[in-house]
Parts: sequence; structure tokens; C-alpha cells
Amino acid sequence: MAKLAQLPANDRASDPDDAEFRRTPRLRTRYYAFLSYSHKDHDVADWLHRELERFRVPHSLAGRHNQNGVVPKRLTPIFRDRHELAAADDLGAEIRSALASSQYLIVLCSPDAAKSRWTNAEIEEFKRTRPEGCVLAAIVSGEPYASDVAGRAGDECFPPALRERYDRLGRPTGKRAEPLAADLRESGDGPRLGFLKLVAGMLGVGLDELVQRETTRRHRRLAWLAAGSLTGMAVTSTLALAALQARDTAREQRREAEGLVGFMIGDLKDKLEPIGKLDVLDGVGSRVLAYYRRQSTADISDAALVQRSRALSLLGQVANLRGNLNAAAGYYREAMAGTAEAIRRNPNDPQHLYDHAQNIFWMGDIARQRGDFETVESDYREYKRLAQRMVTLDPSNSKWRMEEQDADANLGIAFWNERRFSEAASQFDEALQAIQPLATADSSNDDYRASLAETLAWAADAKMAIGQLDLAIVLRQQQVELLTKVLNRGGADVQYRQILLVAQQALGRLYAMTGQRDLALSHLRAAVGAAGQLGQIEPSNAVWRQLGLQAQLALADYALAVRNRDEAIGQANSACDTVRRLLGRDGSVPSWRAGLANCEMVQAKIALTGGAKDEAAAHATSALAAAKAVKSNDTAENRYRIAKAYRLIGDVARETGDDPTANAAWSKALAALPAGIAEKPAEMDEHATILQRLGRGSEARHIVGRLNEMGYRRLT
Repeated sequence: MAKLAQLPANDRASDPDDAEFRRTPRLRTRYYAFLSYSHKDHDVADWLHRELERFRVPHSLAGRHNQNGVVPKRLTPIFRDRHELAAADDLGAEIRSALASSQYLIVLCSPDAAKSRWTNAEIEEFKRTRPEGCVLAAIVSGEPYASDVAGRAGDECFPPALRERYDRLGRPTGKRAEPLAADLRESGDGPRLGFLKLVAGMLGVGLDELVQRETTRRHRRLAWLAAGSLTGMAVTSTLALAALQARDTAREQRREAEGLVGFMIGDLKDKLEPIGKLDVLDGVGSRVLAYYRRQSTADISDAALVQRSRALSLLGQVANLRGNLNAAAGYYREAMAGTAEAIRRNPNDPQHLYDHAQNIFWMGDIARQRGDFETVESDYREYKRLAQRMVTLDPSNSKWRMEEQDADANLGIAFWNERRFSEAASQFDEALQAIQPLATADSSNDDYRASLAETLAWAADAKMAIGQLDLAIVLRQQQVELLTKVLNRGGADVQYRQILLVAQQALGRLYAMTGQRDLALSHLRAAVGAAGQLGQIEPSNAVWRQLGLQAQLALADYALAVRNRDEAIGQANSACDTVRRLLGRDGSVPSWRAGLANCEMVQAKIALTGGAKDEAAAHATSALAAAKAVKSNDTAENRYRIAKAYRLIGDVARETGDDPTANAAWSKALAALPAGIAEKPAEMDEHATILQRLGRGSEARHIVGRLNEMGYRRLT
């Protein structure tokens, strides 16, 4: 996602193109600004209009000469069509006249505004007739340039004309514009800071200077009030003494309250996290956040700022676990604003860098769940930069060294998402070489053990992806052994139980790939059992429910392949019920849509082996529809899913004797496969199966030969 252009400071533009926007000569205008907005955003427009016309420019700034001319005392008048055109006979002519006589155009940006042809037309008219004027964007909701990301067009908040640069003659150039933008959202600048950014842009002064003047004016008012209070205190000394005592009491109560808050967001949270009860964690975060909500970020102490950000991060974590990605992203963005402010205040504090890095990591993780892999790599590279900075500031701190190793592993995840499997394997090998000595030297350190377990998992998956199945099995065995030892020593941390669930499922699938039937069934069943235990602890944890249904589908698929049909039916039915419940909560989560497609495919195979051809055809068709409905449906993984659904449709048609339909479906399956990418063994197996269905045996034999060299055993 493109970063927002900053509003101009009171300095000279270095880019000649930017000068067109920064230098806005003060002309003889009828209106100071024209406010353009979708009428669905009228509440925000009411507020902004009122604030702009009430705003008084600080005396120390009014009358000053700068690149925008003379700084005025007031920002009036502001044009709004609802107020100005109630009695107009010619709406279009009046608007054009107002635009032509307005110094600035302020656009309230939201998805509704981006779709409004009137808002877009006003921007076009202003840019054509007032190329020397300045366009300011105020983001109300949505995301800027979201339309650049596949599937995110509905979140776009910038109208098309705002995104296009116009030349000095008022002609569209087709080039991308970076409008001056303030973010009024709570997750962005917030209403007050966003408002001051707009004012600074119009006045041609620096934001810091304007905020400082506002603060000075507020302090001056407080000084007058204090002077009056002192006069009163001279007469009523007894009351003054009581007030001082009350103040001291309030300060002491605040210290006690912040101490309690620190305990809640620190020790208490650490004790509650292993239990996994989301409502309790949510309650802790909400209580802490409610305490700080009434305080401005700029006014609270450094310690309070950090605690507020940690509360927001905790709420983001809970929302993520419940599957509410939009809410989680909002909390993490707000937490990032706080941790960024903490770094601004103390740029050489490694703990502040650490807190900021955690928020960046989780934003990257949310992008990963949404299939936005470009953002994932960008966030993880920033995470690594911060980790390296921590180590530079405090080289002897093992926690910061651990973060640096985690950053290497995170980059491996980014490479994995981009199917750069060999690079990912190398990255994970480096991370393992760094973390294993730390975990061995301090075997009781939970952070080291958790990090080692996760790195073993990713290293195993990377080895599997490049066909080194035996090494992948060894790494997964080491991971399962490590986690089992931790839990057998009385560890009840749900984090380890979750990791063990995934490890058991992955090891079971590896055994299945290598033809070790009993071991495959044993570990897949263990994964399903672990998911059931976690579900009893916290039924609303969407992450655990998703992991559970994935384990059940893996067991059902393999059980059917080795002719345990009854077990396959029970596991598939339970998994499909879970995924439909999740989709009933939020149908936009890509991984849940993918889970539905996988569920329908397993049920199609179950029906086909039972001779229920019509039922099999219905499930296969539903699987294809679900796969195509995955928001990130152009990922390689989902293209294989679509190909498999087509292949199943063809298999069902063949069983009914409809060869033309079968061949057409298999041809579509082959066409759906992504070209020129690295294939994982299971994907190679599917590719070979499709080729065999189409009678292209020599091509299929080449792939099967490579699979045999890996030790892969096909079940198809």
C-alpha cells in the first residue's frame, strides 16, 4: 500500500513537480476553500466545516509572508454545496463558479467518495480551472490506492481524479499523483492532528510549528487561569491548601492506577496468555485502553504511551485469533502510531524498537493471511532492520540477538510465500544455526524454545518443498520431540499445544508422502485430538478452529486413500461444519474460503467412492465455486486448488460415461495450473495426475520420475 504524502512543511520544495502543489500563490478569491465530499460522509463534513470556520490562526503566524502569500487570521469562508446552493437555479454553474474562486479544494476521502461521480467531477473541474490551486485530501475511511491491490478495489478512498496528476495547464497527464493527505481516522492521525495537518497545508506552515503555537496558546490561557486562581488563593488559603492536598492525592492515585495498569498489561497478561481464554485477554486490553482513551497521545508520559500501545497490540492479537482481520489491523495500526511516537521521543531505546517491531510483524502476518505477499516482505524487511538496530544499541542483550534471528526466519517466510523455496530453505538454515545454540545453552528459556520450534517447522516445510523429504521428516521429528518434552514437564502453555498440533499434522502428511501408512495415520489422528483439546479451552478461537478443520481434512483425505472410508466421512463432515460456521462469521477471509473448497473436494471423493455420482458432481462443482471465490484466487496455491476441482469434475464425468465433459474439465484443470513456478511434491503429483487423465503419459512419467527420486509415494 502506498504511503500517504505528507502535508507541506514551511520549507522550499526540492522537486520541481512538487513545487506546483506546494507553492499556491494567494489570489483574490471568494472562498478560502471548497469542501468536496460524498453526502454519506455529511457528519464528518459538518464537523470539519465547523472547525475550519471557528479556527483562529495564532497571532504570531497571522500576517506572516511565506510561499503561499500572507497568512490570514481566519480560514473563511468555506464553500459547501448543501449550505451555499439551497436556492441556486443553476447547480452546475454555481459549483463551477465556486471552484474557480476557491483557493483550496479539500476532499473528504472514503470509499463512498471514490465512487461518487460528483466528487470526482469537482476534483477534475478544480484541477482544470485552478492548476495553481492546492488539493488537500482528508481520509475518513477506506485505504488510499487500495485499487492497486487485486481484490481491494472496494476499499479505495481516493477518487480517480485525485489519483491523477494534472499539468500546469490543467490537463490530465496519466501519471500517478500523490495528493497532500491528512488521515482523520482514529487509526491514522486522529481527528485533531489530522485537522491541524490540513490547516498547516493551507497556511503553508510546518505542522510542528502550528502544533507548538496551539500548545503555547493553550498554555497562555492556562496561565491566565492560574493567575486568577492565585488571586483567589490569596483570599482563600485554606481552600488552596485543600486543593493542593487533593492534587497530591490525585497524583498518588494516578501513580497507583498506572502501576496497576502496568501489572495488567505485563505480568498478568503473561500469566493469562498461556491459558488461551480470549475473553479474559480481551478484558485486560479493553480495561487498559479505556483508562488511556481520554488522554491525548502527545500528553501522556513515555511509560503510559508504551502501556497504551501494548494494550492495543493485545486487542489486535485477540481480534486476529478470533478471525477479525479488519479489527486486528486497526488495533495494530493504532499501536504502531504509539510505538512510533515512543521511538521519536527516545530513538535509542531498544525496548521501544522491539515494541514497534512486534506491531510491524503482526501487520505483515495479517497481510500474509490476506495474500498480500509484497507487503509481507516489506514489513518483514523493516522488522529485520529494527532488530539489527536493537543489537547495534545493545550487543550483549540476548533478547535482541534473538529478535535478529527471528527476523531471518521471517524473511524466509516471505520467500516461502513468494515460492522462492531454495532461498527460504537457506534462510531457515541460517536461522537454525543461530537459534539452536541459544536454546541449548538456556533450555529453560520459553522464548528460545518457542522460536526454535517455529524455525524447525519452517525449515522442514522448505526442505519438503524442494523435495528433500527425509530431511523434512527429521526436522519435524525434532520439533515434535522438543514440544512433547516441554508439555510432559508440566507446561500448559497453549502456544506449545498449538505448535504441536501443526507439527503432528505436517509430520503425518510427510509420512503419507513417503508411504509410511501407520505413522501417517497416527500423527494425523494426534493432530485432530490436539485440536479438540484446544477447542475445549477456547471455542471462539478461530485460529484453533481453522487448524483443527485442516487436520481433520488431512486425516479424512488420507483415510479415504487407504480405504478407511467411515473415518474419512466422520472427519470430513465435522470439518465442513466448522468451516461453514467460520464463513458465517466472516465470508471474506481467504483461508476459510480455501478451507470450504478443500472440504467440498474431500466430500466429492467420498461420494464418488460410494457410487453417489450426482452427489460427487455437486460437491466438485461447489469446490470449484469456492476456490474461485477465494479473494486471493490468483495465488499459485489457489490455482492448484482450482485445477484439482476441475480434475475432480472430470473424474466424476468419466464415471458417468461422459468422456467429452471429462476431457474438457481436465483440459481446464491443466490450463489453470500456474506456469514457470516451483512446484511442491504434492502439486507435482496433481500435475502428473492431470496429464495422465489427458493421455499425455510421457510428460507425466517425467514428473513421476522426479517424485520417485525424492522418495515420494503416489496414492492417485
